[in-house]
Amino acid sequence: MDAATVASTLQLQEQRREINFSLLALTMKLGLVSLAVVSLVKLSIAYQERLDRHGELSAVLNLESAKLRTLQQRFDRLFTLGGGNRLMDEQDQWIAPNRLRVIWR
Repeated sequence: MDAATVASTLQLQEQRREINFSLLALTMKLGLVSLAVVSLVKLSIAYQERLDRHGELSAVLNLESAKLRTLQQRFDRLFTLGGGNRLMDEQDQWIAPNRLRVIWR
């Protein structure tokens, strides 16, 4: 073997080693990029679910707030002039004076 053959063999080995290291680095980079993409997809799905739940909760809150306002207005009306009469008028489940109460056991 002459020196040129040995030098070319060493150069080929060095090039193969560089190619192998480059492929290894490329696969590691692809793995990290795919991991980042999967994480972003999972985060976006979780964020969308959270937005949906927030929408549902805000709708329920609006309904309950409307109920609270009507009940507060009704309560306030009971403590104005004539509130006692309005309360008695609203209570139509009371037994009329000429009726007998029947209790089933």
